Amino acid sequence: MLVEEFLQYLLKEKRYSKHTLSGYRGDIEEFQIYSLRYFEEPIEKANHKIIRTWFAQLLEDGLKPRTIHRKASSLKTYYKYLLQKELLEFNPMLLVPLPKLDKQLPKFVEESDLRKLLDTIPFEDSFEGVRDHLIIELFYQTGIRSSELINLKIEDLDFSLNQLKVCGKRNKERIIPLTNQIVETIKNYLTYRVKSNDSNIFVTSKAKKLYPKLVYNIVNKNLSKVTTLSQKSPHVLRHSFATHMLNNGAELNSIKEILGHVNLSATQVYTHNTIEKIKLIYKQAHPRA
Repeated sequence: MLVEEFLQYLLKEKRYSKHTLSGYRGDIEEFQIYSLRYFEEPIEKANHKIIRTWFAQLLEDGLKPRTIHRKASSLKTYYKYLLQKELLEFNPMLLVPLPKLDKQLPKFVEESDLRKLLDTIPFEDSFEGVRDHLIIELFYQTGIRSSELINLKIEDLDFSLNQLKVCGKRNKERIIPLTNQIVETIKNYLTYRVKSNDSNIFVTSKAKKLYPKLVYNIVNKNLSKVTTLSQKSPHVLRHSFATHMLNNGAELNSIKEILGHVNLSATQVYTHNTIEKIKLIYKQAHPRA
C-alpha cells in the first residue's frame, strides 16, 4: 500500500513519466521480495546491511554497476518519501556504498555518415518512407527524445515562426527552432500523412499513434545503413545532435535549453567528445605531437 501511495506521489506531485514509475516499481518490489525471503524484514524496516547484501548479490549475478546505481536511486527516493511521511527516522541508503561507474562517453554518429543517410541514400516515395526520413531528420535537427517525438501534436508546429513546442520530462514545455529546410520537409510529410482522428504528427500506416518499439526499429534500421555503432537508437541521434552542435561552436547553455536539461552538468558530458576530437586533430596536425 505504501509503495502505491509513493508511486502516486511521484506521478501527481513530481510528474514522473509512466516509464520511470514502472522502473521504480520493479526495483522496489524486487528488493521487497529479497528482504522478506532472506531476512524476513519488509522493505520499510530493512537496514543498510541488507541493502548492501542485495547489491553484492546482484553484482555476483552479473548486473552492471550502472544498473545497481539505478536501483539505488529508486530505493533512496522511496526512503526519502517515508522520511517525509515520518514513517522512517533515517534513510539507510546514506550508509550504502555503491560500485564505481566506468566513465562512458555518449556514442554519436559522424556528421558525414548522417549527411550521407539524409541526403544521399534514398527513402521510399511512400507514406512510410517520407515519415521515416522525417523522423531521422527531426531527431538529428532538434535533439528531442523518443517519447517527445511520439507525443508531438500538429498544433505544436508554428510554421510562421519556424518553431516547435515540445513537452518534455515532468510536462515541462520548451520551444525549439526549426530550419526552413525541415519546415518544408514537415509540410511535405503532412501531404502523405494517413488521415487520422488523432492530432499526433507521426502515426502508423493504420493511422494509430506511434509506439516506442516502432520508433526504435525505424532509427535502428536506417542508422545500420551508415554506421557500425553497437547502439543505433533515437538517443544516439540526440547525442549526435549535441556533439555536432558543440563541435561547430554552439554555446553549452543553448544546447542545454534545446535538449531540455535541468542542470548544465547533464549537458557537459558532451564536451568530453569535443575534447577528444580536439586531441585527435592535434595529434594528426602538430609536427611534434
